[in-house]
Amino acid sequence: MEAHGLTREEALTGSATRRRTVEALRRCIDVAFALALILLLSPVLIAVALAVRIDSRGPAFFRQRRVGHREREFTLYKFRSMRVDADPRGHKEYVTALIKGEDERPEGGRENLYKLAVDNRITPVGRWIRRWSLDELPQLFNVVKGDMTLVGPRPAIPYEVAEYPHWYRQRFSVKPGLTGYWQVSGRSERTYEEMVRLDIEYAKRRTLGLDLSILLKTPWVVLSRKGAE
Repeated sequence: MEAHGLTREEALTGSATRRRTVEALRRCIDVAFALALILLLSPVLIAVALAVRIDSRGPAFFRQRRVGHREREFTLYKFRSMRVDADPRGHKEYVTALIKGEDERPEGGRENLYKLAVDNRITPVGRWIRRWSLDELPQLFNVVKGDMTLVGPRPAIPYEVAEYPHWYRQRFSVKPGLTGYWQVSGRSERTYEEMVRLDIEYAKRRTLGLDLSILLKTPWVVLSRKGAE
């Protein structure tokens, strides 16, 4: 059976070719943009790294296992914002409660969906770099490596994924991103389930035009401190 002069097999082949072309273009944009930002922001990266080292004992960078595309784990890079002896159990319990819908969301009780508003593990410099999302800048290296893309779902922590209902896993159909649809859609006011739904909606609607729109909105969200950490 033919459609518009093409067989079904030819149409499917053409669609797959277009998807590969778009993905190759997206990868080129990712690498070029990330490398340009690393070069442009190198003074900021050096200054933040020095500030973190001077402020508290420990390395400037923080490495953590995250779950990415097709549920493959990778090492995510951030500037360290917590003490080196910080206990992750409190955050694990908090995120588990969010996933299960048990968070009561008291007014003023959260600066960001994933961060406790009062967290004694955070260093003074760490609190400041979180406020302006500077702790996320080393993820540009994850973009260059190919673990992440510029725009996509937030990379999940393995103990989060362990609590996921099955339908949440649709968010792993694309690479995690440095910024994303949820981040520019009022992230501080969203529940965990709403965040997942936005990630899945993005994965289904994903286009270069939508990516550009999200990238253009991101600086305004950060500078206006909407959802700032």
